[in-house]
Amino acid sequence: MVAVPNVVLNNGVEIPQLGFGVFQIEPSETVAAVRNAFDVGYRHIDTAEMYGNEKEVGQAIAQSGLDRDDIFVTSKLNNNNIGYDAALTAFDQTLEDLGLEKIDLFLIHWPLATVRNFVDTWKAFEKIYADGRARSIGVSNFQAHHLRRLHEETTVPPAVNQIEVHPYLTQEALRAFDAEHGIATEAWSPIAQGKVLDDPTIVAIAEAHGKSPAQVVLRWHIQHGSIVFPKSVNVDRMKENFEIFDFELNEGDMGSISSLNRDERTGPDPDVFDWIPA
Repeated sequence: MVAVPNVVLNNGVEIPQLGFGVFQIEPSETVAAVRNAFDVGYRHIDTAEMYGNEKEVGQAIAQSGLDRDDIFVTSKLNNNNIGYDAALTAFDQTLEDLGLEKIDLFLIHWPLATVRNFVDTWKAFEKIYADGRARSIGVSNFQAHHLRRLHEETTVPPAVNQIEVHPYLTQEALRAFDAEHGIATEAWSPIAQGKVLDDPTIVAIAEAHGKSPAQVVLRWHIQHGSIVFPKSVNVDRMKENFEIFDFELNEGDMGSISSLNRDERTGPDPDVFDWIPA
């Protein structure tokens, strides 16, 4: 089985650089999808309260027969659970739903443009971390100005910033800011919901390496040092996404892919997104 490299977070915790995401996987399909991912070799699972499938992720873990210490589990706080007390209560529910005593990484899912009390939420995260119930804590969809505010007003720096990154949205400035401040970047929507896979530049590089366009794009993320977690319920696609450690892109390949940047998002802009579920 391929050994997935680990990224060492700023608190010394190691996270597998390639994981399996369960965004938009129906709860009824989640147990089978995660079990299949484990069979392929994935040991890093990324879920969220918002996805509605934490219970099924927990069931898959319980059924897997794998040592709990060999599985890295990430979840994220839902947008209707912001604030100190609400975040603590929601975290208790996440652990209950996952059937776990502690989680490896817990993230604030969105900073929320008009709410602006993510600092209070982060202080709850600091307590969760201090109590040892989360091995690491981080954020998702935070811009540099959000991160600066946490740095100025709180104590524990985020271990991770999970943001949309792909060849049409390279986020070079934000990734550089993360790196400068010891924050690991995780890339969601790593293939831009498939939009980049027909790009002639990526297709040509894939043909030169005897790989698929998806493999090339995922390899681009890996060589940038980002943590990435593609999603698919198709076992063959899971295997394909996992087979990205037997080749390397050269400097020209990396530059050509990065030059495709259009600052084009597939998801919301964190500076205006403020959706809170009822």
